[in-house]
Amino acid sequence: MTRVTSPRIERKRPRQFLVLAYRMPPKPTASRVAVWRALKKSGAVYIQDSVCVVPDTAAIRRELAPVLARIDGADGRYHLLPLRTAPPDEQAKLIDLFLEQSAQHYREIIENCEVNFVKEIEFEIFRENFTYEEAEEIRMEFEKLVTWFDRVTARDWFGAPNRAAAAAWIDRCELLLEDFETKVFQGHA
Repeated sequence: MTRVTSPRIERKRPRQFLVLAYRMPPKPTASRVAVWRALKKSGAVYIQDSVCVVPDTAAIRRELAPVLARIDGADGRYHLLPLRTAPPDEQAKLIDLFLEQSAQHYREIIENCEVNFVKEIEFEIFRENFTYEEAEEIRMEFEKLVTWFDRVTARDWFGAPNRAAAAAWIDRCELLLEDFETKVFQGHA
């Protein structure tokens, strides 16, 4: 297989967290949405509206810097508070939130592979649409899936369920793509 994914780098489980509580003006909504998207992309879990938790790592702090600047730039306010020693039951609840978030992302990847990617290839085979353009389009969709999987895996600090199933679907999609590309090249040989 010619997997385009980067190998999984084993990380230490985060032991300390940061709590970010922020407030932004209601208008324009684009700034609030941009902050929310950036925080979700960084792996933040929300414990209530405008209050989220992230692992306290150097990489996450770097990712937060432009988000905090955006909050400031939109006349918002924030508090970034270290949570050094959470009681064990609270730490378990936080870890459960991170696990569920990653598990949900893996489920979405599996669904996308199963429902969209596989059906697209089956449809193009049914149509006998073995063109270079179609192969390139499907390759681009596969690479988006791989990028998404890699991003989720990089934020899966606690080993969420569904990772292996999502990886298996990515591998299956790659095999289907390679088979489709072979049909395309055979048709033009």
